[in-house]
Amino acid sequence: MASVSKLSTPNPGAFFSEALRPRSSQKCFLAFQPSATNFKTNLSASLRIPHSHPFKASLRIRCSQTDENGSPAKRTVLHDLYEKEGQSPWYDNLCRPVTDLLPLIASGVRGVTSNPAIFQKAISSSNAYNDQFRELVQAGKDIESAYWELVVKDIQDACKLFEPIYDQTDGGDGYVSVEVSPRLADDTEGTIEAAKWLHKVVDRPNVYIKIPATAACVPSIKEVIANGISVNVTLLDKQSWILSTINMGYNSKEDSNRKLRFEKLILIFSLERYEAVIDAYLDGLEASGLNDLSRVTSVASFFVSRVDTLIDKALEKIGTPEALNLRGKAAVAQAALAYQLYQRKFSGPRWEALVKKGAKKQRLLWASTSVKNPAYPDTLYVAPLIGPDTVSTMPDQALQAFIDHGTVSRTIDSNASEAEGIYNALQKLGIDWSSVGSQLELEGVDSFKKSFDSLLDSLQEKANSLKLVSL
Repeated sequence: MASVSKLSTPNPGAFFSEALRPRSSQKCFLAFQPSATNFKTNLSASLRIPHSHPFKASLRIRCSQTDENGSPAKRTVLHDLYEKEGQSPWYDNLCRPVTDLLPLIASGVRGVTSNPAIFQKAISSSNAYNDQFRELVQAGKDIESAYWELVVKDIQDACKLFEPIYDQTDGGDGYVSVEVSPRLADDTEGTIEAAKWLHKVVDRPNVYIKIPATAACVPSIKEVIANGISVNVTLLDKQSWILSTINMGYNSKEDSNRKLRFEKLILIFSLERYEAVIDAYLDGLEASGLNDLSRVTSVASFFVSRVDTLIDKALEKIGTPEALNLRGKAAVAQAALAYQLYQRKFSGPRWEALVKKGAKKQRLLWASTSVKNPAYPDTLYVAPLIGPDTVSTMPDQALQAFIDHGTVSRTIDSNASEAEGIYNALQKLGIDWSSVGSQLELEGVDSFKKSFDSLLDSLQEKANSLKLVSL
C-alpha cells in the first residue's frame, strides 16, 4: 500500500492459527511526525471553507519487541473515534500483501473497503499477483474469471485479519467489502445471483457484498438481505453523477453577453433513494424469517467529496457571490441531512420489533473522504461527519491527516439548521437534488461499466506482458 512500508509475509498457517495474537511478537503501529499544530474542523467551520492545513507528516511503521503480556501498540485518535464517539474508522484500500494491514489495525482501523479501481491499481502496479494470475490463465481461466479469483483471495485474507474485531463486536464491525460486477447495475436478478455467489466463494462471516443503489438493484438489496447476506449499499459514486448544461435566456451570438449559462448538477441517488435503501434493508430483515438477526448487517455508503467537486463547478459557472460562498459546503450539508433521516428511520415500533430479534442499524458510511480541492482543510470530509453508529472509510491521505491533527468530537448533528439552509440555498440556485429518471441513471451506470472494463483491459495487458496466451 502506498503509504505503508512492506512487512515480510509470515507463514500463513502459523499466522492465522493464532488469530492475530502471537505469543511472542513484534508489535507494529503507525506513527506520524507532524510539523503543525492541531486543527479543529466542525460543521460550521468547514462550511466557511478555511484554508487547508499545512501539515507535513510521514507515515511509517514502528516496531517494538514485546512478550505475550507486553504493552499494547500506541493509541491514536482512531481508537478515540470509536471508543468515545462510536464511529468506526475503516481503510479505503487493499493490495498484497494483506499483512500490510496489521499496523493499520493496531492503530485503530476496524474495516476495509475496496472497489474495482483499487484492484486495478493494485494488480496492474504490483508483481505480487503475477504467480497466481499466471497459474489461473494457464489453467484455462478467462480474464474476468481470473480477476475474480485474485479478488476473492485478497478479500478472504483481509477478512481473516479483521475477524477478531468482528467476533469482539458480535458482528458489529470488522468488515471487508467487495463489489459485484457493475455490469449488473440494471439487472435485479443478476445482482442477486452475483451477491449470493460472491458470499459463497468468499465464505467469510465478515464480508460485505457491495451493491449499487440503482432503481433496479434496490429490490436486489432486499432479497440479498433476506437471504442472510450482509450488504454494503453504494449510494453515491463519481459515476453516479451526470452534469448537464442548462441554457437560460437567448442563444444567439448577439445576446451572448447577456446569457446566463450554468451547469445543473443532477443527483441520481438522492436522499429519497437513500430512504428506499433503508426500507429495502428493513424489508429484507423482516422477510428473512430469521429469529436471530444479529449477524445480518449493512452499511449505506455516501461518497462525499465527489459531491463538492461537481457542485463547486456548477456554482463557479453561476458566479454570483451567493453561489461562490456555497462552495465546499454541499457534501457535508447533505451528509448531515442523511444522518437526520437515518435517525428517524431507525426508531419507532417497526424498528423496535426488529431490535428484539437482534437487528443492527444500517450504519451510514462516509466514503470518498480525501479532499480534492487543496484550498479546503484536509480533514473536511472526516472531522465534520463524526457521529455514533457511523463509519468513515479513509484512503491514505485522509487517514494520515486525521491521525496527525484530527479532533474527536461529535459533529454530524451539531448544526442541523445550517445544513438545511445550505441545502435549500443550493436548490434555489438551480442545483437539483432529486432523481431524474432511468435515462440519466443508465448514463451513470455506463460509467461504472467503463471503469470495470478498463480494469479487465489492464489485466489483459498484464497477461500480455507475462507472455500469456490471450483468451
